[in-house]
Amino acid sequence: MLIPITITEKAEAEIKNIMANKNIPTDYFLRVGVKGGGCGGMSYKLGFDKPKEEDQQFDIGGIPVLIEKKHYMFLMGMQIDFFESDEARGFTFVNPDIPKRHDQ
Repeated sequence: MLIPITITEKAEAEIKNIMANKNIPTDYFLRVGVKGGGCGGMSYKLGFDKPKEEDQQFDIGGIPVLIEKKHYMFLMGMQIDFFESDEARGFTFVNPDIPKRHDQ
């Protein structure tokens, strides 16, 4: 099965750092998903969890990843990135197929 998402090097390094230093159990995976609807559209979720029957499992850059089957089509083509600035830091989901507007 085609891997629906990519993870940038910065995000990969931060995920591995979290897994190593935040007492994440070794049998947990990175869970990537979506939270539905509303006026703002879809929002994306990251967390750590054990596999469930309805999950698809992937290895992305040495990171064990879970995606619920019903979320697969909403994540297709997404890229997970990590940013750090003086004001904030965190993970972002980017669809590289959608050009950025000039006012962003």
